[in-house]
Amino acid sequence: MQDWLTMTASDLGRGIAAGGIDPVALTQCYLDAIDAHPLRDRIYARVTADRALHEARAAQARAAAGQRLSPLDGVPISWKDLFDTAGIATEAGSALLKDRVPSRDAQVLRNATALGTVCLGKTHMSELAFSGLGYNPVTQTPPCVNDPDAVPGGSSSGAAASVAFGLAACGIGSDTGGSVRIPAAWNDLVGLKTTAGRIGLDGVVPLCLKFDTIGPLARSVEDAAAMLGILEGRKGPDLRGAQPRGRRFAALQTVAMDDLRDGPRKAYEDAVARLTAAGAVIEPIDLPVVQRAMDLTAVLYATEAYGLWRDKIEASPDLMYPQILERFRGGRAFSAPDYVAGWHELEKCRAEYHAATRGYDAVICPTAANLPPNLERLNSDHAYYVTENLLTLRNTRIGNLMGLAALTLPSGTPGCGVMLMTAPGSEERLLRLGAAAEAALS
Repeated sequence: MQDWLTMTASDLGRGIAAGGIDPVALTQCYLDAIDAHPLRDRIYARVTADRALHEARAAQARAAAGQRLSPLDGVPISWKDLFDTAGIATEAGSALLKDRVPSRDAQVLRNATALGTVCLGKTHMSELAFSGLGYNPVTQTPPCVNDPDAVPGGSSSGAAASVAFGLAACGIGSDTGGSVRIPAAWNDLVGLKTTAGRIGLDGVVPLCLKFDTIGPLARSVEDAAAMLGILEGRKGPDLRGAQPRGRRFAALQTVAMDDLRDGPRKAYEDAVARLTAAGAVIEPIDLPVVQRAMDLTAVLYATEAYGLWRDKIEASPDLMYPQILERFRGGRAFSAPDYVAGWHELEKCRAEYHAATRGYDAVICPTAANLPPNLERLNSDHAYYVTENLLTLRNTRIGNLMGLAALTLPSGTPGCGVMLMTAPGSEERLLRLGAAAEAALS
């Protein structure tokens, strides 16, 4: 049964279908592992054991009757603590929302429950999802699987830790500027950023509604594909036959390759070499439009985030971690005309980017330019905190700004991911490319 804690969600699902894994025993195995884990309270904000066992018993009955609802029917997963859960506190990592108890599940959780997945509980996260580091002194800072003295990446920090430490078969997070892909990369997982607007945000605590997306953190591309379908209430994409030979990848040079630390640089170079050896065609590409889009980050992100949260924040600013408060208040520097002009310029940037990359199957780059920063230094060195937070999210933010679908894959070097980005709404194609790349990088 201990093997169940490291198996992919898809393999667990196949085991249930074949009759070799009982959903109730599987769920109890995960609940026992959570309870026994010394870092349990740094990973899970709340464990929903009663709900999980109730859902597992229903999955058990369906499996016995040959009426399973999806490939992951009966598989236990975790949920970031910004997805509403009926009757269970959803606080988004912030004292501003302490004891907030929704009356109904978020739409994506309703979809997942309707297709048989088992809800293990809610995972810790960066405060109001506004940090890529995963450091949260207000609630908890989850651990990083590769470095006990480092942060795990955020804001879906606990989601990543729950999977990396064997306490969930898959985790569901959100990504506004990299919040699925950074913790996935730093914890050697697959992370999918969906296209903004593809998956509905009903019942999800917002950060920036124009950029907020939902996606899985998983042990394989197959798991990510299956979860994409489940989050949307349908069957996931078919990945059979995916292979890298003949695929054309544009290796982004502009911005994405600046100031790379030695570890991520070498890991990326090794990954590119392996993809090339597997038959992929990889060509460097310079896109000055990426820098133009990046220059719009502050006016677009901070302005919307502060606009959404201003009243709540300013009513009780002392409840917030000062670094996060400072990021939100950065939105005060811009006017409504600044914000409108910024979006107008970004739409032009997006059109230029799409035209320049249309001939490629995907654009690739390192997921993060740095490795997980030291937790103690982040707490004591303001300049270090600012520098590392901005560098952490720099590459992933390209996908959000350009409105893309994006996927991070483990490179084979701990804490280093390789990111693939494709056109908006092309998740099915992206996941097939990801499955091909995953095979080459394994």
